[in-house]
Amino acid sequence: MPKSYIFLLLAILTETIATSALQASQQFTRLLPSVIVVLGYALSFYLLSHALKTIPVGIAYAVWSGLGIVLIALIGWWVFGQRIDLPAVLGMALILAGILVIHLFSKSAAH
Repeated sequence: MPKSYIFLLLAILTETIATSALQASQQFTRLLPSVIVVLGYALSFYLLSHALKTIPVGIAYAVWSGLGIVLIALIGWWVFGQRIDLPAVLGMALILAGILVIHLFSKSAAH
């Protein structure tokens, strides 16, 4: 896996952690989750900036947003007890399929 995709995956993971902490911060009324939000987003964008050295911004953002949606939905279900119905699962499956199509078949994606 190219180094730029490692940066992108780490950016997605830190953004996912920050977004989960955003839910836990209860509108920034809890200090520790609020600090995690700010630091997590800052680190996430820093890592994304390194990924963008070789990955086109459109491809990086498609992967970033797609995986972020799926991961946050799973964390919401697992950690926060939020419901995910069948249409949501099907939609997320289509998002993942789109990411695979981009990664496996697009000549725009950096490999």
